[in-house]
Amino acid sequence: MEVVGLLCVVAAVLAWGVLWVWDSAERTATPERAGLLGVGSRTLLVIAHPDDEAMFFAPTVLGLARLKHRVSLLCFSAGNYYNQGEIRKKELLQSCDVLGIPPSRVMIIDNRDFPDDPGVQWDTEQVARTLLQHVEANGIGLVVTFDAGGVSGHSNHIALHTAVRALHSEGKFPKGCSVLTLQSVHVLRKYLSLLDLPCSLLHTQDVLFVLTSEEAAQAKKAMSCHQSQLLWFRRLYVLFSRYMRINSLDFL
Repeated sequence: MEVVGLLCVVAAVLAWGVLWVWDSAERTATPERAGLLGVGSRTLLVIAHPDDEAMFFAPTVLGLARLKHRVSLLCFSAGNYYNQGEIRKKELLQSCDVLGIPPSRVMIIDNRDFPDDPGVQWDTEQVARTLLQHVEANGIGLVVTFDAGGVSGHSNHIALHTAVRALHSEGKFPKGCSVLTLQSVHVLRKYLSLLDLPCSLLHTQDVLFVLTSEEAAQAKKAMSCHQSQLLWFRRLYVLFSRYMRINSLDFL
C-alpha cells in the first residue's frame, strides 16, 4: 500500500509539473512566436492526404489562428488508396471547417501524378512546380509541411519535404516566403501526449505550439470528421499522440 501511495504522489507531482510548464509556455511563447512568424501572414499548410491536417498539424493550425494568420491548405491527394477518395475529400472539408479553414481556401489535387500510395515515389520536380504555382498565385508568406522524417515515415509525406527543400535551397520561393517543417520524434515520445512537453521545450529550436484544453477538444473534433479513417488504432492515436496536443517546428 505504501508503494502504491508513493506512486500516486509521484504521478500527481509529475502531472502538476507538466501542467505548470504548459501554462508557463502558453504565457511566454506567444510573443516570441509572433516575432518569428509575423502576425497576420498568409500561410499555406501542405499535406499529402486528407486527415494529415488534423492528425499531425492541428496544434499548428490553431496556434497560427491565435496569431491571426490566414491559413490555406493544399492537399496533394484525395486519399484514394482504398477507393475512398470522394468520401475523404468531404471529410477533409469538414475537418478544415472545424479548424477554421473555409472551403474557399482548401485545394485538393486529385490526379494520377500524386497517388495515395506509400510504394510510389512522387516526382520531386512536379511536386515543386505545383506547389510553387500555388504559393505565387496566393501571395503566400509562410509554407508549413513535413520534415525529412515525415512524422510517420510515409513516402508521400517525405516527398513534400523533398520538394519544399529543393525550392528553398534553389531560392525559388518568392522573397520573404519562409518555410516551417514539423519535427518528427522518436516513437517513444510520439505517444506521450502532454507528458512530452518538457522534452519538447528542451528540443524545440524555433516554434512550439501547445494546445489549451479547449483547443485540444477542437482538434479531436476535427479528427472525428474523418470517420472513414477512425479504426481502433487511430482512436488510440487521438488519445495518446503528442501531435494532437503539441507541434514543434523548425525553419528551413
